[in-house]
Amino acid sequence: MTQVNSPPGSRHGNYGLMEEILSLKGKSLLVVDDEPIIRNSLARDLTIAGLTVTTAADGEEAVVLINENPFDIVVTDLVMPGLNGLQVLEAAKQRGLRTIVVILTGNGVMESAIDALRLGADDFLQKPCDTDELLYRISTCFVKQDMQRKIAMYEGFLPMCCYCKKIRDDQQGKRGKGHWYSLEEYFNRTKGVRISHSCCPDCYTEQIKNLTPDRNTPPAS
Repeated sequence: MTQVNSPPGSRHGNYGLMEEILSLKGKSLLVVDDEPIIRNSLARDLTIAGLTVTTAADGEEAVVLINENPFDIVVTDLVMPGLNGLQVLEAAKQRGLRTIVVILTGNGVMESAIDALRLGADDFLQKPCDTDELLYRISTCFVKQDMQRKIAMYEGFLPMCCYCKKIRDDQQGKRGKGHWYSLEEYFNRTKGVRISHSCCPDCYTEQIKNLTPDRNTPPAS
């Protein structure tokens, strides 16, 4: 394992980084490649771009590091002796589904790269890859991930009319165009639950109070 620290006078401007890419500054990244030149070159460039970079020389070392440390990003070669990039991908996603995993491929292994996407990789690039392109792809993955998180959050909301308390059922048909149902109808249709009308203790007390005449109030003449 090699931990790469940012050198003095980091040359962020030389990369022409966009605002989205600058948002990657400080995120933890693991570079996995059995070729020292590629591994060290990527580590140097990504460190200069502001990320906290750790390197692994093979899949076995990468899996150990992943199990010990939560990484925001894993950039791994696909074809390596021992554990390959797909196995590193699996370990990274098991450790944290929100970990961004980018697969690096050589010529002639595009089919395997597509398999990696099916298995949960966020993106892939052919080697040798341009650092600017890699940073842009990673930032795009984070943007997409954030959008998916927001969509999932909004899908968890149940649209209810603030006046009549009817609920819109978007489970069938186009979202936002569902039919409006009363509470009783909605739960009966979606959950198979029949609602019986009752009265909670607080409301019961309030209703009794309203029905009981105030003794201090003189009777109407």
